[in-house]
Amino acid sequence: MTKSHALTLILFVVLTVAAGSLVGYSSIPGPWYQDLQKPAFNPPSWIFGPVWTTLYVLIGIAGARVFIRERGNWLPKIWFLQMALNLVWSPIFFTLHRPDLALAVLVAMLLAILTFIAMAWSRDRPSALLFLPYAAWVSFAGLLNGAIWWLNPL
Repeated sequence: MTKSHALTLILFVVLTVAAGSLVGYSSIPGPWYQDLQKPAFNPPSWIFGPVWTTLYVLIGIAGARVFIRERGNWLPKIWFLQMALNLVWSPIFFTLHRPDLALAVLVAMLLAILTFIAMAWSRDRPSALLFLPYAAWVSFAGLLNGAIWWLNPL
């Protein structure tokens, strides 16, 4: 690994974790969320921070890999698209109190994640594999988001 590649890796991981943390801290669930009816499979609140931090590290590593190897192709663009969708979900759900719109964003994000995995599978398998836990968690988040919307009609 060259120094340039190492710097790219560090920057992607740090910026991805920082962006996710900033959005998370700026849209902390408040009384509105606490008062919502939640499904029985709703995990404890403390789990979200560690899970998302771990996922953001994996997402950042995959982003650096495809940026280094595939710059100018579609794969980095799909990475940035899924990241943008990821970063707007929390404000839509927790700040705007719109689980319906948040679910639409989440579905688009999951499609971008699955597209990334499919495209990376033959071009950069480690990046595709790094996105598998992310796809699983976002799928679960979609079920949770949908259940909250169902249990709490607007």
